[in-house]
Formats: sequence, C-alpha cells, structure tokens
Amino acid sequence: MPKYRKKPVVIEAEQFFREKHFDGKHTLIEGVETRMVNGAHQFFIRTLEGDLTVSDGDFVITGMGERYPCKPDIFEATYEQVGE
Repeated sequence: MPKYRKKPVVIEAEQFFREKHFDGKHTLIEGVETRMVNGAHQFFIRTLEGDLTVSDGDFVITGMGERYPCKPDIFEATYEQVGE
C-alpha cells in the first residue's frame, strides 16, 4: 500500500491564558468569545462544526480561513515554530 506524508502548512497560533487574554468582560484574542455557564465564564470559538471550548493553555489556531482551539500536547507534537 502506498504511504503519504502530510504537506507542511504554515498556521498562526497564540496560546490562550485567562489571566492574560481576559479583562473581566472581553477576551483579547480575536474569535474567542465568553459566556456565563453556572456563574463562571466559559470561553469558546464558533466554528462551522459548532462551538468549541477554549481552556487555559489551549492554542488558538488560525488556518484554512477558520479559528479553532488545540490542546498544548497535540499542538507541540504537530507544529514547530518557523518564525514570527
């Protein structure tokens, strides 16, 4: 059976931290929204597949015209930094 390698794709990403990216009312990363759930702020990104939760430490990836969250361990296993 033939084998294939995924083509390299350059993406933009920023790691989300509540203390750094939330001023108490608004998130400071484009595309990340907040809502109150059981008296606490929940962070999420609206995608074509529905709302996806953003947790502290998740990377917010911009790629293929859409933003989406990625857990840090998966991000580090999948991507390497290429520059600013």
